[in-house]
Amino acid sequence: MNEENLTGHIPFTIDLTFEEARRRAEVVTALGPDWDPGAALQSEDEAYTLLYSNLDAEQQRTYDQLVAAGVLPGGEPGRAAAH
Repeated sequence: MNEENLTGHIPFTIDLTFEEARRRAEVVTALGPDWDPGAALQSEDEAYTLLYSNLDAEQQRTYDQLVAAGVLPGGEPGRAAAH
């Protein structure tokens, strides 16, 4: 064995593109044929609306501050927190 080869780094590369595609395919398969992404998003919106409904004045003020700071998403479509 050559001593010079033991001191250097051995290049190692791996392409995860195939594995990522396989992982995504497995997720879609696990969701099953009856999964409806539109209905799932609608359910999430309904849950979000319900979660932040009927707040008292202090809770509403806190919620508004968190939305303004970007900690919580606002009520607009496609919402996401800024941070």
